[in-house]
Amino acid sequence: MEEKSHLYSEETFAIRGAIFEVYNVMGVGFIEPVYQECLEREFIKRGIPFEARPQMRLFYKDEPLFQSLKPDFVCYGKIIVEIKAVKEFLPEHMAQMINYLKATTFRLGLLVNFAAEDKAAIKRMIR
Repeated sequence: MEEKSHLYSEETFAIRGAIFEVYNVMGVGFIEPVYQECLEREFIKRGIPFEARPQMRLFYKDEPLFQSLKPDFVCYGKIIVEIKAVKEFLPEHMAQMINYLKATTFRLGLLVNFAAEDKAAIKRMIR
């Protein structure tokens, strides 16, 4: 079984590269939809497979719910990427990603903050 620290490491490296490129070009101060659109373009440029705002089914005790969630991206069909443009990550941002992972079959999520001062902040979260 793959170690958690190495879970999808090549894919994560590629995604992080795209995130840092968007941050280097755009900097701080835009709203989340601007970063999302830029990141979509960067994913395409780098050949990173993704779905933007996919509707994902939620489950309760292995039973599907009528409610769904829409993370900002699912990359490589197995990594959730959620974008923020806030001063700092708050507990509710982390709770959102934890819930995304708990309620789906995904094991890895990247919580991204484009409003950090010196570089984009990326929090890797594993279920």
